Amino acid sequence: MSGTGAREPGEVFGPRMTLFADMLSVGLATAVVCLPVVTIPAALSTACAVLRGAGEGRPATAGRYVAVLRRRLRAGDLAAGVVALAGALLFLADLALAGAGLPGAPLFAVVAAGIGAAALVVGLRACARPESLNDWPAAVREGTREAVRDVGGSALVLLAVATAALCAWMLVPLAFLVPGPLALALTAVHVRRTVNSPS
Repeated sequence: MSGTGAREPGEVFGPRMTLFADMLSVGLATAVVCLPVVTIPAALSTACAVLRGAGEGRPATAGRYVAVLRRRLRAGDLAAGVVALAGALLFLADLALAGAGLPGAPLFAVVAAGIGAAALVVGLRACARPESLNDWPAAVREGTREAVRDVGGSALVLLAVATAALCAWMLVPLAFLVPGPLALALTAVHVRRTVNSPS
């Protein structure tokens, strides 16, 4: 790891800038794969796997992203996408009910927002898990454990989501670049947890 800042002769940018460019290309590929909506978990999981591989000496390129995605896209990935979409629609329906002026609506909105945030953190942390490449139930179980045991990491995940949403809101074309930095943030939180956990 000591050589991560070193440059090759004639190289204008260092390895970190190369990783940044690769992360953006992976992010663009992820954004395209996310367009059918039910493919979002698989797309984000694949992006995390490719970016995690960069720390192990494997290239983090859009080509490798497509290769990994083609090997792993299966019915379980689409089922995870359907479950995530159903959860998001249920959350939006709950917020719509809370906004309709029902009795106890403010408290209900707070509780629904808390449950939604917790589900989002668990889902995103599951996407960052290596298990998500072939076993979503195991990834969700481990993501839930990580969300509870690593509260600081869960707060970082929420901060990454808020930052991504703010960037996309401020400049809509940035929405196509957001998946890359979000996947990188999820991967960093996972790696941080792995490094800090006792062996």
